[in-house]
Amino acid sequence: MNQTYPIQHSTPTHRRAWWLLLAALILTVAVYWPGLSGGFLFDDYPNIVDNHGVQPQDAHFSSLVGAALSSPASEFKRPLASLSFAVNYLITGLDPYWMKLTNLVLHLLNGLLVFLLTKILLQCVGLSSTTETRSQTMESAAQRSAGVTAALVSAGWMLLPINLTGVLYVVQRMESMANLFVLLGLLGYVAGRKRMLGLDQPANVHADSPSWRSPSGYLICTLSITAPTVVGILAKETAVMLPLYALLVEWAIFGFRPSPPVSMHRASPSDRRPPRHDRRVVFLFLLALVVPMTVGVAWLLPGVLRAENWASRDFTLGTRLLSEPRIIVDYIVWTLLPTPDALSFYHDDFQISTGLLKPWTTLASIVALAALLALAIWLRQRQPLAALGIALFLGCQLLTGTILPLELIYEHRNYFASFGLLLTVIPWLTAPSSVWYRKTGLTSADAQNYENNRWAFARLPMALPRYALLTGLLLCWAALTAITAYAWGNPLRLAEDLASRAPQSPRAEYELGRTYIIYSHYDRSSPFTELAYPPLERAAKLPDSSILPEQALIFMNSRMHLPLKDAWSDSMVIKLKARKPGVQDESSLAALTQCAREQRCALPEQRMVQVFLAALAHPEPSARLLATYGDYAWNVLNDHDLGLRMIKEAVSAQPIEPAYQITLIRMLAAQGEKIEAEAAIKRLEALNIGGRLDTSLSGLRALPGLQ
Repeated sequence: MNQTYPIQHSTPTHRRAWWLLLAALILTVAVYWPGLSGGFLFDDYPNIVDNHGVQPQDAHFSSLVGAALSSPASEFKRPLASLSFAVNYLITGLDPYWMKLTNLVLHLLNGLLVFLLTKILLQCVGLSSTTETRSQTMESAAQRSAGVTAALVSAGWMLLPINLTGVLYVVQRMESMANLFVLLGLLGYVAGRKRMLGLDQPANVHADSPSWRSPSGYLICTLSITAPTVVGILAKETAVMLPLYALLVEWAIFGFRPSPPVSMHRASPSDRRPPRHDRRVVFLFLLALVVPMTVGVAWLLPGVLRAENWASRDFTLGTRLLSEPRIIVDYIVWTLLPTPDALSFYHDDFQISTGLLKPWTTLASIVALAALLALAIWLRQRQPLAALGIALFLGCQLLTGTILPLELIYEHRNYFASFGLLLTVIPWLTAPSSVWYRKTGLTSADAQNYENNRWAFARLPMALPRYALLTGLLLCWAALTAITAYAWGNPLRLAEDLASRAPQSPRAEYELGRTYIIYSHYDRSSPFTELAYPPLERAAKLPDSSILPEQALIFMNSRMHLPLKDAWSDSMVIKLKARKPGVQDESSLAALTQCAREQRCALPEQRMVQVFLAALAHPEPSARLLATYGDYAWNVLNDHDLGLRMIKEAVSAQPIEPAYQITLIRMLAAQGEKIEAEAAIKRLEALNIGGRLDTSLSGLRALPGLQ
């Protein structure tokens, strides 16, 4: 005979969960608030500060379209994120405070979605039995236990130090906005599958109810995978991973189970043994994941295998694949047990793996990740939520941590991946003790059934030490995030903090020197002037550094009318001859060109030509580099033939970029090449999407040479 325990009518657990979530949201705001007063940083400049496209003068449709398509970060332009920067600019101008505040609001919204997603996942695991065997008491226990755990997962995720760059690094709104739609999509998919399987039905509702048999669940699943993916990609391409994440949820939690058409006591013999897998779900993933992934890999692979696409990097495809396992293991440590030195923002001092034992941690990391994958497979039937968390973390690394020629390390790449780790760890830490059953009113039969039906972590020992450990982790995460956010609240304080965290990073040293230059206001007598030289000269000498430090030194001395060292330009020539110019090198040359064009810098023309020729000596130079040299030749050297030839090559290299076309038309008009200019205008008209180039086209047609 089953023993029954009375239900304790204390404060409802679900109400406690919402209060806990509210406290977490308030704490997150408090932790991040000091960091909102900081400035722009690093990639913020090419994407926002120096990108006049996201600084429209009005809110006309054509201006907004132009803003949406102005991002230099990707050939896909990331229009939704760029448009959000433009809206920020129209409301508050180029003020980083309001842009960072917008990012914080997005982070809080994502935290709410993490709560809702975790809660519904916990409920699905707890109610994985059929409605035929589920009791109302058991259902109530599942609902109530899920809320508090979900609130703790959300709190931990919002406070994780590794997620700070997704909030205070303005340009990484692209990442947080993309993941807003990823979380929405996963939430919708789980809700749809819950409906398909009848898990959204109260325990006392019969399996034959119309809502069980309704096709709306499958429709919700389909729309939740497709629509958020399409919209999320408009913020950043990482949203393309949503179908994969949904597949992992299906694999771990639902197992492709079909929904029973009718209750078993009324079913025919053939219906009593339904198919093992829901063919509709299999078809959905075939259509939404397998086919696009196959097409995408086939499209990307030829470019990935071309050696010239790796020429601007200090690693190859092989060394990248060897290095990434170490980086992924680092991500795990940085997420769960971070230290200030580890979360240094700049990671260009990372030692690239050149063999399985060079360094030895390469092989060890590969073995560790293989073991982690095996653990996820083993846990699928035993602890499905833990298996899902591991799978989500590893799956998140497949896009940015494998074959694409991206930079090796960025902390913001773990904005979603960190959720997977917390989904593995926190439910284990919050699992109830044996006494929990007596408090929930479960019968002994219910309790056994609850465990047998794959509840997350039932009746684990040592509850108090686990709770203490979780409390300690939350406090440590909040404290480290608060300390780092405080540093981010002041540009000088941040630059000094990051340089101290990564003393071997060329970027960190450069940023420190550049910040000193800004604070000097180009005043020779300023104490910041002398402070700027040591970090910039250190940065220039560090291995694998770009020409950014040399550019800053030349720029500073030119603006202050101080002598230029030949060693600075010689160093630029040596670096540019040694490897294909990267984005930072191109930005440096563009900055020097602009300074010379505006007659703010007296740069030796012969040495600048040597620098440009060194950069252009590599095969297939970028359109930006060609256009920059064309700008320098036309406006500084007064060599119009060379300038025109360079800009033509830039247009040929990137024909869909309007800026190069506009420059070409202006040059042709100035040279009196009316016929060729009019042909170029027709090509430009084809790029006038949504009227974004109307103003530019009107100005070009009014040029004296085209009348």
